[in-house]
Amino acid sequence: MNDTRARVLAALADGSRSGPALADELGISRAAVWKHVEALREAGFEIESDGEGYVLASVPEYGGPAVEFGLDAPYNIEYHESIDSTNSRARELAKEGAENVVVLADEQTGSRGRLNRDWQAPAGGVWMSLVLRPELPTSHAPLLTLAAAVAVTKVAREAGVEAVIKWPNDVLVSTAEGEKKLCGILTEMAGEADRVSWVVVGIGINANLDADQIPETATSLQIEGGEVNRRIVVQRVLEEFTELAADTEAILPAWREYALTLGQYVRVETPNGDVLGEAVDVEFPGTLVLKTDDGTVRISAGECEHLRPVQSR
Repeated sequence: MNDTRARVLAALADGSRSGPALADELGISRAAVWKHVEALREAGFEIESDGEGYVLASVPEYGGPAVEFGLDAPYNIEYHESIDSTNSRARELAKEGAENVVVLADEQTGSRGRLNRDWQAPAGGVWMSLVLRPELPTSHAPLLTLAAAVAVTKVAREAGVEAVIKWPNDVLVSTAEGEKKLCGILTEMAGEADRVSWVVVGIGINANLDADQIPETATSLQIEGGEVNRRIVVQRVLEEFTELAADTEAILPAWREYALTLGQYVRVETPNGDVLGEAVDVEFPGTLVLKTDDGTVRISAGECEHLRPVQSR
């Protein structure tokens, strides 16, 4: 959002302001104030004129300017009503040198998850990809996936949904029908041996979606806890993620707190074959530690399947 426009909004959020008062406060002309107010109205902000001046009556339900308004995190939002893939667009922006941009869409028409799997992303979900340039060695990049999972889990719980994390990148809800997927995270990266050039963190949350819009193995915030304000969900996820990413030592303890995988007997599909064992820990920067019949095994990447809690063996 234009910086001056953001300042106009911030001023109106504090109460009614006359055109001359806004002009003096922001150091712009009265004509410029009018132009910015009109642009905000076109973006969906309801700005009324009373006897004393302009009043911010309501904020758009969703979209780029709506998410940027009141966002306590350093991102510009590029919003699309429909796009093939937010990750694809984010990669384009990253290669062009962009930083701290979030590609947000109401729906995706060609989205993919891990292992190039189809990912249904209809209107009503939260589909976004963050373009980042963190000062991290490439080997530490998996921490950002863990941070995203923690952020989504915390925000889901704020919405009344008891979400949990499955290694390495899924947020689930345990239901009477079993574990159901609430969110998937896909992280992509480019860099040299000792430094990340850019990272794209794609986050797909089933937000205001009905059961007939998603696979039987999935669920949504709406199904589990009721309809949510997607603008607030996006803002809170970005804020929580930013706070965690700035304090990497806090990521693993937070991940362990919400992890469903730990304490489970699991099967992990790896390039070298399946590994079965008890998931006992996750080590820096996201390595799963299994206790197997052949000893301790550490896995940095793979497809994890929960078989049963260890206590029931």
